[in-house]
Amino acid sequence: MAITLQSTIGGFSAEFMRRLPQLEQAMTANGLDPTEFVISKDRATPATVPLIGPFFYEYTVFFGDEKFTVTEPNDMRFLEYFYARCVAPDEAGPEPQVPRPPGLISRIFRWMTHPI
Repeated sequence: MAITLQSTIGGFSAEFMRRLPQLEQAMTANGLDPTEFVISKDRATPATVPLIGPFFYEYTVFFGDEKFTVTEPNDMRFLEYFYARCVAPDEAGPEPQVPRPPGLISRIFRWMTHPI
């Protein structure tokens, strides 16, 4: 395992661990070195009911001198998010322009121009 994993609340799920090599391969294919990444999992909120456990987790990703934190309900949602960020292009192309529906003022002016 090239990515270093840390957790203060008992580790990562088995499915996360099974799919981690796919993430590392995608990172390598996109010019990222998985050995430079550390993923830390912590509680997002204090335990309010001890028997239920946390509803959300904070995942902090450290790489070089940078870091970012994401709050997700489980390991797989975080993995999907992180995977999408690793395979995303560096520069997004221009966003397609979606025509906006006419606003209230435009509709009133159009209505006023109709003959009676």
